[in-house]
Amino acid sequence: MRNGKSGSRKSAGKTAAVFAVMMMTAVTTTGVSGCQSAAEKETEVSVKRTQAEAGRTDTEQLSAAAFDTEPDADRADAAQTGTDHKTAAAETTGTVTETQPQESTGGVQTMTDERGESDRRQPPADFELTLASEDWGLSFGEAGTQPGGNALPEDLAWYDAYYVGDDSEKVIYLTFDCGYENGNTEPILDALQKHNVKAAFFVVGHFLETAPELVKRMVEDGHTVGNHTYHHPDMSSISDREAFQKELDDVAELFREITGTELSVYYRPPQGKCNADNLKAAYELGYKTIFWSLAYVDWDQNNQPGHDEAFDKLTTRIHPGAVVLLHNTSSTNAEILDELLTKWEEMGYTFKPLSELTQL
Repeated sequence: MRNGKSGSRKSAGKTAAVFAVMMMTAVTTTGVSGCQSAAEKETEVSVKRTQAEAGRTDTEQLSAAAFDTEPDADRADAAQTGTDHKTAAAETTGTVTETQPQESTGGVQTMTDERGESDRRQPPADFELTLASEDWGLSFGEAGTQPGGNALPEDLAWYDAYYVGDDSEKVIYLTFDCGYENGNTEPILDALQKHNVKAAFFVVGHFLETAPELVKRMVEDGHTVGNHTYHHPDMSSISDREAFQKELDDVAELFREITGTELSVYYRPPQGKCNADNLKAAYELGYKTIFWSLAYVDWDQNNQPGHDEAFDKLTTRIHPGAVVLLHNTSSTNAEILDELLTKWEEMGYTFKPLSELTQL
């Protein structure tokens, strides 16, 4: 559970070197989660799924350049600036206050009180979640159809983890990962406001420290703000529960200080890296883990995709129930979002908040 007690946190600005090193090693063969190699590589996704599970053979799996592995952009550049917010005495493996996530409406302090144990679906006693990889990956079939993920949606749901919605409705769940601010977030917010689209923004500590006014606007505009961890580490490498929780608690605490409201219960693992124990830990802390079913290489500031390239990837691979991952740092996203939203609307899509995805 989360309480109001402050825990020590290491400044996001002081972790710049760590982010830079991890950024260089974050490329995975399963896709791009917010960052990949500077040159966009059409890497093959080899998520092994039987025909019974995925409804397609391995030979039908397509290249996965349409999604990423959480933003190295969120990492390396995330610490361009950054001030010490309650200068930390502990590393990310340090102690942490026991706190609990709650809905942005606030007022509920524990997972039991928030949902009620009887209302929260519990996994079967013999249930064991198996992921094809610790790097989130997708396997694409025909254009306009939902991709397969590292596990079946119904299995992920036992731990309140999601990557795609109902395939019978032309609905998009639009999400953005926010590692730092470079002038592109405001035009993104303007486009969303113009179309009355409510999105979800997953923020790290550095973004909260350096762009509090934008965070306040996200809340004022009715968007969801989710947890992307404070320092953007590889969460699959953190086995200590207190250290895992601290990465989440520190974001929630600073968000509360900035906005006076509670952070939402949505969490996205940096780079899409996680294992079954991570998902269980997030679940037990009251979080809902949100992956994605569509993204593209939009994070590299030195190699931004052009208008036509971006449009092609984001319109040909859009599908019913899509959880779309974009980055707030992309100048291309800021440029095309108004037009892209119009195009998706013309294709018959509507937009819904994550709360409707996770209640399916």
